[in-house]
Amino acid sequence: MDEPSASRGFRSRRPASQNARLPPGQYLTADFPILSAGPTPDVRVADWKFGLQLGGSLLGVWTWDEFEALPQTTIKADIHCVTKWTKLDTSWQGVMFDDLLKAVGLAEPPEAYVMAHCDGGYTTNVPVADLIGGRAMIASRFDGLPLAPAHGGPARLLVPHLYFWKSAKWARRLRFMAEDDPGFWESRGYHNYGDPWKEQRYDGD
Repeated sequence: MDEPSASRGFRSRRPASQNARLPPGQYLTADFPILSAGPTPDVRVADWKFGLQLGGSLLGVWTWDEFEALPQTTIKADIHCVTKWTKLDTSWQGVMFDDLLKAVGLAEPPEAYVMAHCDGGYTTNVPVADLIGGRAMIASRFDGLPLAPAHGGPARLLVPHLYFWKSAKWARRLRFMAEDDPGFWESRGYHNYGDPWKEQRYDGD
């Protein structure tokens, strides 16, 4: 998880640029801050599995080697944390959500929402419309290197057009849901959707 609390007392550490790629209220950073709600899990890739779930059944489950054998895509994306930092032109590699659907034989998603389940008990909810069409991936590499545990390795959900708490670290399972249901931070005062360009930081924004 990438945001430690729902405090409204954030202060930018440097002036916000007028860069057209910078959402309102954000400032640019060259760093990659590490923020988590709990300790970093110690996960060996030999023990790692990832699955897609519908109801009580797994549509598909992959070991690390099986996941690495799926089509791999590299993307560049700007990322925006609710704590107000933005990092431009980040490079990620992993498996696109669209390719996960193809891998289990689905031409389209079976439900309208997904809950991401992660090591450490973290969850976050995302509309499926924000995952399909090349908008999201399960990322396993950053800047060409294996994703560091502190940044969500071995693999994390990446939904770069939403605030970064939606890009859940240490992802293990995506569960399809017919109805939307708030995840960990969404049930603790964060906005249910989290659009950086609308400053949807907290419930009611």
